[in-house]
Amino acid sequence: MASFIFSFFLYSFFLHAFISAASNYHTTSALSSVSSSGSSTPSSNSTTHRRHKWVGPSGHRLIRVDVHGHGDFRSVQAAVDSVPEGNRMNVLIQISAGCYIEKVTVPASKPYITFQGEGRDVTVIEWHDRACDRGPDGQQLRTYHSASVSVFAPYFTARNISFKNTAPAPMPGMQGWQAVAFRISGDKAFLSGCGFYGAQDTLCDDAGRHYFKECYIEGSIDFIFGNGRSMYKDCELHSIATRFGSIAAQDRNIADEKTGFAFVNCRVTGTGPLYVGRAMGQYSRIVYAYTYFDDVVAHGGWDDWDHVSNKNKTVFFGVYKCYGPGAGAVRGVSWARELDYDTAHPFLAKSFVNGRHWISPSDA
Repeated sequence: MASFIFSFFLYSFFLHAFISAASNYHTTSALSSVSSSGSSTPSSNSTTHRRHKWVGPSGHRLIRVDVHGHGDFRSVQAAVDSVPEGNRMNVLIQISAGCYIEKVTVPASKPYITFQGEGRDVTVIEWHDRACDRGPDGQQLRTYHSASVSVFAPYFTARNISFKNTAPAPMPGMQGWQAVAFRISGDKAFLSGCGFYGAQDTLCDDAGRHYFKECYIEGSIDFIFGNGRSMYKDCELHSIATRFGSIAAQDRNIADEKTGFAFVNCRVTGTGPLYVGRAMGQYSRIVYAYTYFDDVVAHGGWDDWDHVSNKNKTVFFGVYKCYGPGAGAVRGVSWARELDYDTAHPFLAKSFVNGRHWISPSDA
């Protein structure tokens, strides 16, 4: 009897060890697959593995959108609507070449969605709302709700696609003509090879951490604005201003807030005269580094927004190793400082947006 009990004990021990090892293997494999895909990954420390804590998406889903009816859906919004609330999968919405005339919203409850176009010149989502237009409730939309595409979800990605607002460009001083092409209000968004087309307030960089790579952004007045914490790397900023224009209006309002816009190795082209930055917030923060400026920059280069709040004493406007015929004017006011390497360095790498934790090395 003692021999039987001892044998049963050994059998139970080894069975438990085998199940435990298998469980650890599957957990580790799942974590590795997420890491290799470039998606959000949990900490790889021993505590995470020991507790088998799952953080991030699991599995993949492909949805095809084709305006001519050759996919799963004809509209982008229909594809987004098909993703369940609380989504936990990597969802690739593959959007065929074509012009999708619709207003699109990605709600906060649907993370891990990617819009994949066939090229920013051939895959376009567009709408035409202005701030002064009225919504379904009869009230004016106002600026933020005029967006053709609005993203509230975290971990959103877009590649090789354009977003447009086709409302006519306003003349300077006209009220209610803000017309947003794209609004990003979700955290940890990555956009590569995308186009943003509009006039006043083209790109609403509203809130969260964002990384724009090799994008084309076109507009006239404050055509990048908001309180995001964002890096623009290798992008072209193209002005279509007819009398006076401005590129970026950043809305940081607290001194220790980590938000701001960093433009690194970009190109500024188009028509002017053009302010490169405006102090939308009391502690507005904008930095240009290694950026080419065509001869379109207005005298003084920067604007303090309202001339009454003494923002020139609290903003952080910086320039580091910029060049081109307009670069001299970018240094045109005393409160737009020429940075040294130590001061500029925090704005030069993806660490500005904590990108090491959510942007794959190949994407940065």
